[in-house]
Amino acid sequence: GAAEAGGGSGEGDAEQKKKALPTGDTDESFTQEVAIEKKIKWWHRKYQARKPRYFNRVHTGYQWTKYNQTHYDYDNPPPKVVTGYKFNIYYPDLIDRNEAPTYKIEKDPASPDYSTCIIRFQAGPPYEDIAFRVVNKDWEYGHKFGFKSSFERGVLHLHFNFKRSRYRK
Repeated sequence: GAAEAGGGSGEGDAEQKKKALPTGDTDESFTQEVAIEKKIKWWHRKYQARKPRYFNRVHTGYQWTKYNQTHYDYDNPPPKVVTGYKFNIYYPDLIDRNEAPTYKIEKDPASPDYSTCIIRFQAGPPYEDIAFRVVNKDWEYGHKFGFKSSFERGVLHLHFNFKRSRYRK
């Protein structure tokens, strides 16, 4: 603790130690689609339905809670946790370009403890719905915290990070 850091007030040392801890922030490819029930669309005879292409990332990092600060250090970091997702789903051939694709959150039948949920992306013809299993936590909706929900040039962008739980002393 304070002896290795060269003494001084405990408050400043804690701040120095906190700054030295790695965040471990990384983006990794995320391609785990969830099989969903196919619904026959009203346009299925006119257009060949297909799944949209996508480029998704899962954002992971370390959470330096009091427990983790006590039990882990720089050389032996805590396990990484999911801190957010970035979904980029491509709809270049949408028939009705005025109707933006949407997303909705659904219960995950495979998760009895509600630790995960399903995020379903829906668009018009000629695209099928596509769904992914994500961690079920509260989202940060401020753009300063990385939230983005837009549909531009045929690409639906949905980027979000999870709220960090702040524990007070």
